[in-house]
Amino acid sequence: MSYNSLVFEIKDGVGLIRLNRPDDGNALTLEMANELLEVALRCDEDPEVRAVVLTGSGKMFCVGGDLRTFAAQGERVSLYLKQVTQAFHAAISRFNWMDAPVVGAINGTAAGGGFSLALAADIAIAAESAKFTMAYTKVGLAPDGSSSYFLARMVGLRRAKEMALLNPVLSARQALEWGLINQVVADDQVLPAALEIASRLAKGPTLALGEAKRLILAGATESLESQMEKESRGVAAMAGNADGREGIAAFLEKRMPKFTGQ
Repeated sequence: MSYNSLVFEIKDGVGLIRLNRPDDGNALTLEMANELLEVALRCDEDPEVRAVVLTGSGKMFCVGGDLRTFAAQGERVSLYLKQVTQAFHAAISRFNWMDAPVVGAINGTAAGGGFSLALAADIAIAAESAKFTMAYTKVGLAPDGSSSYFLARMVGLRRAKEMALLNPVLSARQALEWGLINQVVADDQVLPAALEIASRLAKGPTLALGEAKRLILAGATESLESQMEKESRGVAAMAGNADGREGIAAFLEKRMPKFTGQ
């Protein structure tokens, strides 16, 4: 299936999603949000996809919402933004709850919805030249795309409010220091580095990786006892599947495990 505002391909267990509106900074439109949801569902459903890399075409990762398109809606802008965020949020939710880990290859500026998308990745690798900013309140808007959920958990309440209210622009190195990303690499290495990590993840125990993702996500809001019950059920289920049995056997036999994602 082909898309108008992104490119999607699968190779060696890795699904590569490339936002593809480079002339507009990969700005988010309703079409892109709908296509992002469609490809997120494909990644969730296709057993061939065991890890995902999300990046942008051109010099930007994603500058956020397409403000020209927003302005063109006139009095319908409120309805339009509800449609955009409905699809955008559903895509982010699917990326976070599915088994396949998502690696963000932040190849350039991540602002607004692009900043939110970078935060929502499981692992984030940034180019040296990448910039990070909330930017929502700068144009009179409020945060979306899960940023109000993830940001404070990553940087703390004070810095989250600073980013939301004052809209500082962080360099990749600052973003690393603040805990927004995992690694900074040379500009020409951001996609290779992300693909290398995704390739390692794609060879891992996919079901266990998904369970770990969901446990950490739920742990932000669950009580201690509720979270430990989820952990108990999770580890028991993983021990009983093929990869769990293989992992235990490989450890005892002092060899590398061969996971199949089952």
